Amino acid sequence: MAVRLPRPRRFDVWVALAGLFGGLLMWGIGLGTRPAGEPIVLFEGRWPILLPLFAAAGCELLRRAAPRTAVLGGTAALITDTLTQGSIATLLMYTDLMYAAVLYGTPAAARRLPWITGLTSIAASLVPYAVWRVPEALLIGVAVGVVSFAPASTGLIVRNHRDAAEAAQLRAEQTALLAEMDRTQAVTAERARMARELHDMVANHLSAIAIHSTAALSLDDERTSRDALTVIRENSVQGLSEMRRLIGILRDGSDDREPAATPTLDSLGTLVEGARANGLDVTLDATYDSVPAPVELAAYRIVQESLTNALKHAAPGRVTVLLRRLDGGLDIRVASPYGGRDTPRAPGSGAGLVGMRERAALLDGTFEAAPESGPDGRLWVVRASLPVTDITQGETQ
Repeated sequence: MAVRLPRPRRFDVWVALAGLFGGLLMWGIGLGTRPAGEPIVLFEGRWPILLPLFAAAGCELLRRAAPRTAVLGGTAALITDTLTQGSIATLLMYTDLMYAAVLYGTPAAARRLPWITGLTSIAASLVPYAVWRVPEALLIGVAVGVVSFAPASTGLIVRNHRDAAEAAQLRAEQTALLAEMDRTQAVTAERARMARELHDMVANHLSAIAIHSTAALSLDDERTSRDALTVIRENSVQGLSEMRRLIGILRDGSDDREPAATPTLDSLGTLVEGARANGLDVTLDATYDSVPAPVELAAYRIVQESLTNALKHAAPGRVTVLLRRLDGGLDIRVASPYGGRDTPRAPGSGAGLVGMRERAALLDGTFEAAPESGPDGRLWVVRASLPVTDITQGETQ
């Protein structure tokens, strides 16, 4: 089976042609590295010089495509060249092949070649000196080091710098990717937070407006219509106030008007009074103290959304709101009559339960909402437990 060599790179073709042309030029003018008659020259004459020259040029074609094959072939060409009068072009091409073998070869080859060429240079110095006992014999090792060890070491240095640059670029790309992921997650989290705030602030008032406007349209009674319009106006004003607060948050305080304060648990009484004005029979039993601001806001929104759902979906009857500050947490329970209503009094999207569950999860709390059976019949019960330990004031919901 024939071995198919890889296709050479364009730059390598130019390098091979330049080396071959330079070698032919020096061969044409009779310039060699050794004079005829030396003991090491086994092949006299000018023509034997061309064989290693062409072989080295052919190896240059593979300097990057197959660096191991190229350096092995170059080594054979260099040994052959030493048995002739020699060509400087062959020596120069071999140094490039050694450099390319370290730079473009495998990591194992890049580690081994400098050691191999270094040991070969030492041996080429010590062995001739031990045999001939003349200082000039050490120059053989110097020549071997210049031809092999120097380009191999240079290739290793360049390769290390290249690998370090690629690693730095990779780290920069990974850092940029992580930053983009963090930015995307931050934007997603902020959008979810604003969606919860918008739903909790507007849904309660719009649900009351929808219910009372339906009553005003369905009942031909002036007093009932007037009462419904009064409730509609109150909820409209409160909804606008909440929207202004949200706009103030979005503009980061750039609005000329001071946004309304963030609701707290102390506002639950006002919230329950508003629910009663909207037609709910609500009782509030709250006992708490020293609750962090993030927990206060989450608890207030959970109660607010529970009352909104009760207004839209609950059967006639009493709605109970219970808050208790226990060791390590704030427990919330909102129960409303369940069943007996075919359709809701106002349309809903189902996002309220999702928002309440998200608020509890952001504080590492628990949330559940499901029907239960009790002495007073079937109830829809919303339960949440919000931890109040290890909660910093800087957390946002």
